Parts: sequence; C-alpha cells; structure tokens
Amino acid sequence: MYEWIKAFHIIAVIAWMAGMLYLPRLFVYHCEADPGSRQSETFKVMERRLLKGIINPAMILAWVLGLTLAWQGGWFSAHWFHVKLFLVLVMCAVHGMLSRYVKDFAADRNRKSQKFYRIINEVPTILMIFIVILVVLKPF
Repeated sequence: MYEWIKAFHIIAVIAWMAGMLYLPRLFVYHCEADPGSRQSETFKVMERRLLKGIINPAMILAWVLGLTLAWQGGWFSAHWFHVKLFLVLVMCAVHGMLSRYVKDFAADRNRKSQKFYRIINEVPTILMIFIVILVVLKPF
C-alpha cells in the first residue's frame, strides 16, 4: 500500500501546488478589474472555486497521505523530515494568507497591488523546490 499512498500523495501535492501557483496570478488580473464589474465578479467565482474545489481538498489530502507515509516509513525521527514539515507548515501559512485574500476580493476590500501578488506568487515555488530537494535527497 505504501507505493499507492505515495502516488496519491504526489497527485494531491501537484494539485495543491497548481492551485497555489494559479491563485495569486488570478489576483494579479483581478487587481485590474473595477470592483463590482462583470470581470471582477467572474474573478471572484474563479478564485472561490479554485480555493474550495481544488486547493483546500488537495491540501487536506496531501497532509493525510503525507503523515501516513511518514508514519509507515518511520520518518518522524529524521532531521530532514523536521525541516520539510516546517516548510510545509510555512506553505500552509501561505495558503491561509491566500484564503484571506480571496475573502478580501470577494468583499471588494483588496488593498494589495499587482506587484505584491506577483511577488507572493513566487513564495510557493521557492518552498516547493526546497521541500522536493529534502524529500528526494534526504540530506541529513
């Protein structure tokens, strides 16, 4: 079962990261739309559906399957796993922050710039790179 769990964990992580990379890009474009406009309302629907339909379920599944793998693999005492777990918690904090921005846009309360969202868009990528390196190389 370990290999099946790993496969579904990877699928969940890919879905989570796809959403985490796409949502800030939607925010960049949403900044250009006038509040209350048809375009703005369309972005609101897209952002909500992406968050609730893909990002949230994928994160939950990634956590459940990842913790199952860690338990079955005996990784809880490994130092690389502690660092990976910390980085995943940081990713979850970014996820929470993006969720907050979805709510802000939904209420027409966005106060951030396109540049801010372009920068935020890079954070999940950087975290993902370090997490993958830790998992594959297990350097310590």
